[in-house]
Amino acid sequence: MSSAKPDLLKVAMPKGRIYKQASKLFRAAGLPIPADFDDTRKLVIELPEVGMEFIMAKPVDVPTYVEYGVADIGVVGKDVLMEEDKDVYELLDLGIAKCRMSVIGLPDWKPTIHPRVATKYPNVASQYFREQGQQVEVIKLNGSIELAPLIGLADRIVDMVETGQTLRENGLVEMKEIFGITSRLIANRVSYRMKNEAIQGLCDRLQSAIAAKV
Repeated sequence: MSSAKPDLLKVAMPKGRIYKQASKLFRAAGLPIPADFDDTRKLVIELPEVGMEFIMAKPVDVPTYVEYGVADIGVVGKDVLMEEDKDVYELLDLGIAKCRMSVIGLPDWKPTIHPRVATKYPNVASQYFREQGQQVEVIKLNGSIELAPLIGLADRIVDMVETGQTLRENGLVEMKEIFGITSRLIANRVSYRMKNEAIQGLCDRLQSAIAAKV
C-alpha cells in the first residue's frame, strides 16, 4: 500500500512578535494550533489534522519562500512587502501587528546640504524621499537604527514605530508617518491556482475571525 504523505498547505510563518498574534488569529479561525508551538525551536511543523505545514522563518524571508513556491502562503508585515517587492498575491489584511513606518529624528533637526538617512528599509526610504523631491543618501543598517542620529551617522532615520517608547527614551521624535503597517496573508501565484480551494477556504475562515474581532 502507498504511504504517500497528503499534500499539505505549506504556510510560511514569521518567528517572534507577529507569530504569536498570527497563531492566535488562526486559532480563532478554528485551526487547532497547539499552544506549545508558540515557543518551539522546530523550523518545520506538520499539522496533518488540518492539512497544513508551518515553515518558521525570519519575517524578512517569508515573501521569498512564497515567491519561490517552497511555501504556498505566508504571513508577512506590509513593511517587508513594500521593501522586498516580491511577485506574490496579497490576499488579506489580517489586521494584526499594527504599527507604522515613519521618518524620525532629533527634535532640533535642521536640513543639511548632504542629508543622510539610516534605515533597515532602503527601498522604502529612497522611494519616499524621491516622491518628496528630496535628495538624500540612504545608509542601510540592520539593527539599533535609533543610534544613527545620536552618534552623527545620519540626520534622520526611517523605521517602524509601534508605541514610540524607544524613541522617547532616546530623545527622538516622530516627524512624519509614511504609511500604516499590518500583517498580510500572501500566496504564491501558482499555488493560488493549484490549491485554490484550500487557500480560499483558509481566507474565508480568517476573514470571519477578523470580522468577529471588530
